[in-house]
Amino acid sequence: MKEAFDIFLIVMTVTAAAVFAALRFFEAGYGYLFNPRYGFPVPNKWGWMLMEAPVCVAMTVLWLLSDRTWEAAPLVLFAMFQSHYVYRSFIFPLRIRGRSQMPFGIVAMGMVFNTLNALMQGGWIFFVAPEDYYDGWFARPYIYVGAAIYFAGMYINRRSDAIIRNLRKPGDTRHYIPRGGMFRYVSSANYFGELTEWVGFAVASWSWAGAVFAWWTFANLAPRSASLYKRYESEFGAEFTSLRRKKIIPFIY
Repeated sequence: MKEAFDIFLIVMTVTAAAVFAALRFFEAGYGYLFNPRYGFPVPNKWGWMLMEAPVCVAMTVLWLLSDRTWEAAPLVLFAMFQSHYVYRSFIFPLRIRGRSQMPFGIVAMGMVFNTLNALMQGGWIFFVAPEDYYDGWFARPYIYVGAAIYFAGMYINRRSDAIIRNLRKPGDTRHYIPRGGMFRYVSSANYFGELTEWVGFAVASWSWAGAVFAWWTFANLAPRSASLYKRYESEFGAEFTSLRRKKIIPFIY
């Protein structure tokens, strides 16, 4: 199993690199960058639920099927992972305002990746990690450092989502520049928060599976943040560029 899982990780790593390269030329057409060429539109609420729920469900199934279901360290990692995806699958969509839509092609691609990611994270945590991998786990620093980074990222992500959600009043369809929080430093503060989450999870899990997911997050969100930056520049001009924000990583990129 370990050899097959290693091949799986290599394939996922190379695929993320291909996605990163492709998104430098093709915008992921949802949200502010909505593009109907990616499929027929579905309401954002349903799109997010369909896209995110598979990882939440698949991870739960893997947890229940595992011999490590009630071991402390895997249970903590499972709870951390699900604290993001239960929110993203079933709470975040209900908070979306307005009647925005996303292309079904984006939803379908998200469903495929999220299912594979559940196999990647759950596969390692519950099945592939060696029997002695979790021995003395809570005496090691990386679970605490990783958890601190993870929950800091979650706070940034959710606060940034709230700022974006409250930009418009009911019935308003205009676009606005997000302000406050980490938006003082980057134009895609919500993506910075999500990237920080999964870097923290990679540290907490201390695994190549977690590192590959963090790489996937960057490969997906960094090009999108660049596309959003260009869109802000085009729509708001000097009002936006005078803020001197970076795209996704404060002071760096």
